[in-house]
Amino acid sequence: MSLKDLLLQDLKDAMKDGDSIKKTAVQMARSAVLQVEKDTKVTLDDDGIVEIIAKEVKKRMDTLPDFEKSGRDDLIDNLKAEIEVLKKYLPQQLSEAEIENIVRNAITSSGATSAKDIGKVMQAVMPETRGKADGKLVNQIVKKLLG
Repeated sequence: MSLKDLLLQDLKDAMKDGDSIKKTAVQMARSAVLQVEKDTKVTLDDDGIVEIIAKEVKKRMDTLPDFEKSGRDDLIDNLKAEIEVLKKYLPQQLSEAEIENIVRNAITSSGATSAKDIGKVMQAVMPETRGKADGKLVNQIVKKLLG
């Protein structure tokens, strides 16, 4: 079953079960996927869908501090629940040690020696970590190892 089919099935199940949080999260992910497909006139494969879901998770993670500042516990709880729902569609996230390994290999293979080479290393690392690690974390590790 493709990821797109799984999203549709989970949406149907959430509607049957009356799970409004799961329904909302899956609907947002599906609409983002469909919008990208419509804009690019391309049918996305599972990797493309994973990228979009990762972006949806990142959006929610980025808005979480704003909600926490406002003190709206109901919104915070809903947002955290949506994040958990969407994370189930993402591949297993890499640990920091695994990311460091990938970055070390990229530094060696690209011949990077200083902070000026961050772009070169990131270009080599991102295809391996896309959807499996947060880009900010990867960037921090690259800076740490090159710094």
